[in-house]
Amino acid sequence: MKTYSIYLLTNKNNTVIYTGVTNDLQRRMWEHKFDKGSKFTSKYNCNKLVYYEDFKYILDAIAREKQIKAGSRAKKIELIDSINRNWDDLSKDWYE
Repeated sequence: MKTYSIYLLTNKNNTVIYTGVTNDLQRRMWEHKFDKGSKFTSKYNCNKLVYYEDFKYILDAIAREKQIKAGSRAKKIELIDSINRNWDDLSKDWYE
């Protein structure tokens, strides 16, 4: 069964928050970590996964992505803190 994910990335200093959606989170994180991601994430070195949610349907994932993007930075910080208080890279062990 296919899974769709929304995810939040940041840089090493946690100064930028990027929101994305994908149908393969591990592949997409590899792209971000090895500069094959978006121009924005490459420019601002956003390659630290700090939050994600999985969905069964792509339309649900896209709706959630839009909801998060429409929110303030404070709302995004609150969301990240709700599951990842230290803003650890949730994908740090995926490619070892």
